[in-house]
Amino acid sequence: MSAMDKIKKMLKGHEDQAGKAVDKGGDMIDKKTGNKYRSQVDSAQDGLKRQYGAGGERGEGDPPRR
Repeated sequence: MSAMDKIKKMLKGHEDQAGKAVDKGGDMIDKKTGNKYRSQVDSAQDGLKRQYGAGGERGEGDPPRR
């Protein structure tokens, strides 16, 4: 069993909470970098969310970015 499979198993049923954590981490990175890498951070957030089944694309229940 790969590490990603183990993570998916642990997150099963908690996708919303994990999605919020990914958003919060991305927002922190955006703040620290002055939004210089915003598009790359957003892509990484979307990819992580798709990996564990929490949606992914902005606009699917995520609050608007400022």
